[in-house]
Amino acid sequence: MNDWHSWAAIAVFVGAYALIISEKIHRVAVALGGAGLMLAIGATDDVSAFYSEDSGIDWNVIFLLMGMMMIVGVLKKTGMFEYLAIWAVKRAHARPFRVMAMLVVITALASALLDNVTTVLLIAPVTLLVCERLALPAAPFLIAEVMASNIGGTATLVGDPPNIIIASRADITFNDFLVHLAPLSALLVVVLLLLCRVMFRKTFVYDEDRAAEIMALEEREAIKDPRLLIQGLTVLALVVAGFVLHPVLHYEPSIVALLGAGLLIAVSTADTGEVLAEVEWPTLAFFAGLFIMIGGLIDTGVVGQISKALADVIGGSELGGSMTLLGGSAVLSGIVDNIPYVATMAPITADLVKDMGGASDHVMWWALALGADLGGNATAIGASANVVVLGIAERGRQPISFWQFTKYGLVVTAVTVAISIGYVWLRYFALS
Repeated sequence: MNDWHSWAAIAVFVGAYALIISEKIHRVAVALGGAGLMLAIGATDDVSAFYSEDSGIDWNVIFLLMGMMMIVGVLKKTGMFEYLAIWAVKRAHARPFRVMAMLVVITALASALLDNVTTVLLIAPVTLLVCERLALPAAPFLIAEVMASNIGGTATLVGDPPNIIIASRADITFNDFLVHLAPLSALLVVVLLLLCRVMFRKTFVYDEDRAAEIMALEEREAIKDPRLLIQGLTVLALVVAGFVLHPVLHYEPSIVALLGAGLLIAVSTADTGEVLAEVEWPTLAFFAGLFIMIGGLIDTGVVGQISKALADVIGGSELGGSMTLLGGSAVLSGIVDNIPYVATMAPITADLVKDMGGASDHVMWWALALGADLGGNATAIGASANVVVLGIAERGRQPISFWQFTKYGLVVTAVTVAISIGYVWLRYFALS
């Protein structure tokens, strides 16, 4: 890492990260400015930034988000989210913690079946409406949900994008994820609920008057356009089926989402301009800038050097390697987005497994998945779902600052990663 490009890339990334943390400049401006500097200093170039699968913008993520945002934009016009908000509050008898628990469990389950980004796109608008009805701050609920989405997404192959990369590289099946990670994911959701009860205890203020008002509402009256709702839900069901059938159809989730969005606009009366106005363009721009900045670190060899240093620390010990990989991945995934991190670590992990003569039960791969997925909760930009929720919150005039998210994220990550280390040791070493 003697090349000046490497040190310049590090300086740009650290500077951008510091500005994002300080929040003195909007994170989108910082990400795009940082991307521009990476290109200007030659840390990456236009070919790598726009066309490289390894170090460029992940267009699958960008277009998956765009397609799902368009579908959500159509569903908003039907009154479906108002319906779900009233329904959820009434089922929880307007008790704030019960509402949070219900939303957290629904988010975790949905994230396992869909993916965490799609789930928060659907759940966050409902949450904003619920909090508005109950006169509660939305930030604690949104933070709890995005953490639930990252934990729930750990359970399955399709739940979090890093899992798809790991499954492809290690030849791991959907059922393997269910058997090995789903039990731990379920336990961690319970732990998250307990932590939320403590961390957000000041939020759970019960308002009898507002509760009585909501309990008197008829949720069906919230539906404004039944025909559009049927069309929207039908397309959404087809899109979900496309996600689940990915191993059979071999269509990327981004293709499925864009086809669904196009079909819904074509068959419905929704105005294309209004639907496109619902897309969180600043969030997509932030992702593009972030991908280019991280690509600069990859192209200059910085990420590779860090990964190799981790591999040198691991050595030939399967137990020590698993623990180091889990903990190290959790730390690094809190700093850089977990998708490019796992893409970089996957071949290194494969070499480690090979050197160990084929680690038993894919334990090294489970350590990588757990560290990357759970470490994404540590900071506001550690996972794609986090960035999406921050964008939705800002648009809903309930902004969440970097530190507001991160002070809770660090606690949740520390506890869940510690439990995961115990789980890996107990299941694959102590009891094997």
